This record gives sequence, structure tokens and C-alpha cells, in this order.
Amino acid sequence: LKEEANRCFLCKVPKCKKYCPIDTQIPAVIQLFKENKIDEAGEILFNNNPLSAICGVVCPHEDQCLGNCIRGIKDEPVNFYEIESFISREYLKNTKLKQENKLNERIAIIGSGPAGISLALILAKKGYKVTIFEKRSHIGGVLRYGIPKFRLPVGVLDDIENMLLDLNVKIRYNALVGPVITIDKLFEDGYDAIFIGTGVWNPKPLNIKGETFGHVHYAIDYLKSPNSYRLGDNVVIIGAGNVAMDAARTALRLGAETHIIYRRSEAELPARLEEVHHAKEEGVQFDLLTNPKEILVDENGWVKGMKVIKMELGEPDASGRRRPIEIPGSEYEIELDTVIMSLGTSPNPLISSTTKGLETNKRKCIVAEEENGQTSKAAVFAGGDAVTGAATVILAMGAGKAGAKGIHEYLSKKNA
Repeated sequence: LKEEANRCFLCKVPKCKKYCPIDTQIPAVIQLFKENKIDEAGEILFNNNPLSAICGVVCPHEDQCLGNCIRGIKDEPVNFYEIESFISREYLKNTKLKQENKLNERIAIIGSGPAGISLALILAKKGYKVTIFEKRSHIGGVLRYGIPKFRLPVGVLDDIENMLLDLNVKIRYNALVGPVITIDKLFEDGYDAIFIGTGVWNPKPLNIKGETFGHVHYAIDYLKSPNSYRLGDNVVIIGAGNVAMDAARTALRLGAETHIIYRRSEAELPARLEEVHHAKEEGVQFDLLTNPKEILVDENGWVKGMKVIKMELGEPDASGRRRPIEIPGSEYEIELDTVIMSLGTSPNPLISSTTKGLETNKRKCIVAEEENGQTSKAAVFAGGDAVTGAATVILAMGAGKAGAKGIHEYLSKKNA
């Protein structure tokens, strides 16, 4: 890593920093790393982004720091994300945080994904009384239940949880907000501000015949506990985003021959190039320009195959992508044991439907101000995928950071 750091030009106007969604001080961190000032570098990273240890693993680096490194114009770009991961993990292991103050205001955070955790660390460090409401038995949200352990070891999340506890953050596990605990109930109990960071966990269906049969699953559900599924020998993943790559690589590790079916060509694959490369390298097979028509079952009701049709690309649609068109007479059947659908996700409307005055858009996402997370309901803030729809982890972290700023300013003005 030192050799990699020495390759950095330490640009005075660094494009790597400019294209980082949360404005990471990349040259300054690299300079400190070169000087063996790991703690100082870690502090800069943490104060800018409490989840920098995770960014080094899951960020789309090729579109951000890596893809905009000046050195990469004529040479290999500097792999800052590897340096960032090392520094940040060392910082998490060796640093015990303390609250800077003791403030009286109580803040409820609904959801402990990247947005909720980022906000909790920032506000708890300032001295606020923070309680996280997490509907599952561990914190992390998509970081724990949507990203395979071979990509993001859970030890990083355990270190972050210990940091939260050091800052006196209360964590209520298996606590679903909406049906029993409501936003109004939280205010009645004395919370001064609430942040909603519930993510998007409702899978989008394909709506083809056979989708409800046994051995047909959704990737967002499968990745929560892949070892509990009996996949059989042949698995087909429908979709080609990053989640589809994770599902395919996970199924492959469990011994299944795994295919990805996608209705466009390789040039239109929505997954990161790095994720596609890893999937191919590990043995995932791609059936491109192919679209599912019907899921087939045997006489006992178990999935046995799928009817598909070949596609060709026509004129571009409104998004600029060439529209896939069915080729008449090209239908055929493939054999399989399990279908995993990875077609995107949408928000669960549970909170918005039980909270008066909380505005949502036509996609059922909560409407909130980008710069501070303020929603249409007083003292309620929101951020991450619950606001934007499914997006990147780094953007959710940025939303948590913005929400923390918004809540702090709101409470400061209220008490002025």
C-alpha cells in the first residue's frame, strides 16, 4: 500500500476528491499515510464519513476516485480505496469514541442501514441521546443483509456497532416501526426529532406465469439468509444489476450451476464492470438477449424449467438505452431447479401509510430535502433509499450525513 500511495501525484486540484460524492480529502489522507500518521488519516476519514471502512469495499470506484485519477490517464490509477479500507479498519479497531457533550434532546433513528448508522454516529458523538429502531436482530441493513459476506465481512459492522455502544446509542432490535410503534408514539414519548432510513426492501415482481411457485425467490430475500435455501443443481438469476451478481456468486458458492438471464446485450449490463468481471471469473454464465416468458413446473408443483425468448435491440428508449424486442418464433425452454428474480426493489409504505402529513411521491418514496433531509412533517427527517429509491451505499451515507446536519440545525434553532 505504501508503494501505491507513493504513486499519487497529490494533485493541488484533485479530480478524485471532486468526483467523490461525499468530498473525501483524498490527497491529505494519502500524505498522512505516507508519513505513517494512520490515526490522523483515520480521523479525517471518519469525521468526513463514519462508514469509510465500508466505502473502500462497496463504492463504485471506477465512477468516482479510481475513474478520475489523473495518473490513470497514461498509467494505472491509484487504488485509493484499498488505502482507505486499511486506514479505516485500523481506526475502527483502535479508537474508542467519546461523546463531546451531554445534550438533552432525544433522537429516534428508524433503520440501521448506511444512512441511519452514519447519522447515529455523527449525532451521538455530538452528545445527543440516540435510539436506533432496527426491525432485524443485527444492525447493518443492506450492508449486512444485502451484501454477501465474501464481499463485506460482518466484522466491520461489529466494530461499528461497538462504536455506537461506546457513544451510548441505544439499539432496539426486532423493533418494526409502523404497526405498533408509530411516528406519533415516538413523539409522545419525548423524542425531539426522528430520522427515517428504512431503505427499500419490497422486491419488484416480473409478473409472468409461475412466479408464485415453489423454488422461485427474490434476490433481496435470498441474500438475507442464503444458507437456508435449497437451490438444487441449476439456478437462473433474472436481472443483471449488482444485486443479481451478488446472488449469482452466492449461489455458485453453494454448489449450483448458475446462469444470469438478461434481455439486453453485455454493453447494457447495469452492474458495475468489476462485479461482472468477478462473476464471469468465478464461473457464472450469462444468457444475454434472452427474456423469460413463463416458469414451468412438473406434476408435483416443483419448478422444472423456464420458457424464454430471444431478443434483439431496436431504437433507443427515453433513457437512451436501446429497446429490447422479441424475435418471433425464437421461444425455447431451459431446465432449472431454482429461479431468483433480481429486478429491483421499492419502499415499504408501512411508515408513510401510518403517519399523517408525511408526503411521498408516485414511487412511494418519502419526499425530503436533499441538503438536510427535512420531510413535509415537522421534526421528521429522512434519507437514503427510502427517499431516492434503490441507489448506492455511498449516496445513502451522504444522506445520513446531510440528515445529521439538518437535525442538528433544527434542534439548535429550536432551543435558541
